[in-house]
Amino acid sequence: VVAFGSLFNDISVKRVNSSGVVVETLKIPVAYGPKQKFMVRIANPALAGTPAIILPRIGFMMSQIMYDGTRKLNTVGKNASSISGTMRTQYNPVPYNFDFELFILVKNAEDGTQILEQILPYFTPEFTVTVNTIPDMNIKADVPITLNSADVADEYEGDLTARRTITWTLSFTLKGFIYPNLTSGEIIKSIEVNFRIPGGDTE
Repeated sequence: VVAFGSLFNDISVKRVNSSGVVVETLKIPVAYGPKQKFMVRIANPALAGTPAIILPRIGFMMSQIMYDGTRKLNTVGKNASSISGTMRTQYNPVPYNFDFELFILVKNAEDGTQILEQILPYFTPEFTVTVNTIPDMNIKADVPITLNSADVADEYEGDLTARRTITWTLSFTLKGFIYPNLTSGEIIKSIEVNFRIPGGDTE
């Protein structure tokens, strides 16, 4: 979740005047949560005494987790790591696909297209990030994130005074892993083996 959300935390929108000079630059905030939560806050600015949500903004949420048998590793396989004289081992992770939905909420079409132009070119349709998944084991995994679709909806109800919201919904699939527990123990530095030579009296 952190790896996915961090991809979109450096997006901004520029406002220009009639001469094409940039007069304002807005950095777009990113928050975790369902789209319905943001829409309620937009439609009811006085809800619970809180101010209305300032647009544009980005929200995202994980919508589904599904096992991916095509990437399954050997069940009894292990990873091992030695740090400060302690041996740590861990069985192979289990592959899962994590479905994410990204919501871009804007009040005008120009802001929405500027945000899309900073996201879509990097997904062709896949973008790979390196995640330090298990620091204690020094395991870093290349995680592909695939863009599945991008849909737009102009959502507003009521008369012309009602607040308008344009929502872009982008669907992604992150191909990651879920890791089992770590086990630790001392490193084996020497062994003793007792053996007997058949047919003789010497051990």
